[in-house]
Amino acid sequence: MLELEGDIYLTSEEACEMLGVKASTLYAYVSRNILGSYRQGIRRTRLYRLAEVEGLLRVKPASDDLVEIPLVDSWMGDK
Repeated sequence: MLELEGDIYLTSEEACEMLGVKASTLYAYVSRNILGSYRQGIRRTRLYRLAEVEGLLRVKPASDDLVEIPLVDSWMGDK
């Protein structure tokens, strides 16, 4: 974690661990504007604002909340 101007930022590794996703998923969130990323200095390192990552955790469904959709054969009759 890194604090800059009162905001706390995470590295990609820290953000992935917190969200429980792989780096490719994290980058997909950024490319789809679900999560912002911020350049650290002149290096190619990207940082992720802790508040945004926590916000994403609040809207991300837990795996226990997923509803299983029945197979089409179980609800479509052959009438």
